[in-house]
Amino acid sequence: MIYLDHNASTPVRPEVAEAMREALAGSGANPSSAHREGQHERARIEQARERVAALVHAHPEQVVFTSGGTEGDHLALMGAAWGLRERGKTVAISSIEHHAVHGAAAWLKDLGFTIEHLPVRPDGMTDPSIVNDLPRDTSLVSLMLANNETGVLQPVAAVAARAHARGMRVHCDAVQCAGKMPIDTDALDIDYLVISAHKIGGPKGVGAVIVRPGAPLMPLLRGSGHERGLRGGTENLPGIVGFGCAAELALRDLASERTRLLALRERFEHGLKAIAPDAVIHGTSAPRLPNTVNVSIPGARSDHMLMALDAEGVAVSAGAACASGGVEPSPVLAAMGVPRELAICALRFSSGRTTTEREIDDALAAIGRAVPKARALAPA
Repeated sequence: MIYLDHNASTPVRPEVAEAMREALAGSGANPSSAHREGQHERARIEQARERVAALVHAHPEQVVFTSGGTEGDHLALMGAAWGLRERGKTVAISSIEHHAVHGAAAWLKDLGFTIEHLPVRPDGMTDPSIVNDLPRDTSLVSLMLANNETGVLQPVAAVAARAHARGMRVHCDAVQCAGKMPIDTDALDIDYLVISAHKIGGPKGVGAVIVRPGAPLMPLLRGSGHERGLRGGTENLPGIVGFGCAAELALRDLASERTRLLALRERFEHGLKAIAPDAVIHGTSAPRLPNTVNVSIPGARSDHMLMALDAEGVAVSAGAACASGGVEPSPVLAAMGVPRELAICALRFSSGRTTTEREIDDALAAIGRAVPKARALAPA
């Protein structure tokens, strides 16, 4: 199997698996216990906290561990909005946010908040000036750092500057960017940043919110003083240890891996154009992640391509929602103004640490065989 779905999840690095095995083989003590064994386990968590903080150029005390990116987005968005409710009950999110952010916003709407949706340009980027038009009672703005479908990088720092000038706080989902591009929480000047372990070679089920000192944040899970009172529940020690190890390795390899992935992306896109000259790669006029290609091949519907490529041993994701024998365009591509007939043909190819040039070439060969099969299934 050629795995080109690293934006969905990445293989756990061997070093991470070994670190987690050692953590599981430990005493089993609760990290909150005052005795020696408990404090030994606490030290493991604090070491991981330092490593995660270093990956995003933050301070360890800013890191709040969660069960993953979805919980992180919910904690940051809902916890911040609730903590800021005296200022105003309007929250703005970009139209291309991950489902986790849209889900948190839906909860806020049920609680009586107003949700504003920031549009994006055809290139997939948000215009920072749109912040100037938000209602005065907007308390929080949410903008992801890199889109999970197109890889388009967003002008977070510029949006944050405008939002802060109007007294608003800023939340940023950086799950897809971590480990692929440098992240500097201070330079972005944001209040809440979310990352996840399984996107950087760590385990599933653990993530983190980076919280600026003094930024309001009401905990969603209460009843204990874990994570400085911001996230109740005994910590997932093996997962956190694995997260810390993955973060350290991702930071170590960041520069070389970024260059390598960009070369693979260029090789892949050049090959795509040779196979299908009419292929449309979305977001090419904007800065993008080095590993992500979202492409529509006219006449080759994404569900048909997925089946054909899976039969060829190539794992990718659709850039559209396939259900009930039909296919609907991705909300991200719809927000970019991509015509429906093109959007329903979108596929996302995302490479990662284990991807090789040979796999790229073999995947291209498989795409060359899959395209005529998919087009043959298209309605007349």
